[in-house]
Amino acid sequence: MSAPTREQPQTEPAGTRARPGGSASELVTEEGRTTIADSVVAKVAGMAAREVPGVYAMGAGVSRALGAVRERLPGAAPSATQGVQVEVGERQAAIDLDLITDYGVSIPDLAAGVRRNVIGAVEKICGLEVTEVNIAVDDIHLPGEGEGDEQPESRVR
Repeated sequence: MSAPTREQPQTEPAGTRARPGGSASELVTEEGRTTIADSVVAKVAGMAAREVPGVYAMGAGVSRALGAVRERLPGAAPSATQGVQVEVGERQAAIDLDLITDYGVSIPDLAAGVRRNVIGAVEKICGLEVTEVNIAVDDIHLPGEGEGDEQPESRVR
């Protein structure tokens, strides 16, 4: 009887590890190459970030102001890519997000939740490995402020 042998673990080339719902290696195959536009990744990341409770809005300064004006135009919808910048390669993506949080929300916990949600969505939907998600919190939304909140009654008539 021969001594039992141990199987060596199979290793995959860097950048091709399997992902839930897809993998980066599925984008480049012997049958062809699949490319994903930056705008597609930005939309997926933006939608995933907005799903996390505590994210009030996205965008910083001028982009947020322009987005607010654009949303008021008849038939216009909010931009899914506002506050999102991406860099997309053949198999990987890097994402930068500008967020406005609700007052009272733990910013470190919110950032971790947004990061988890964005990475999961981009890897599942796009099949890209997300190398980093950088988050900049540009403002905090205070209760009672904002475009949709009621205006105080005027003291003069």
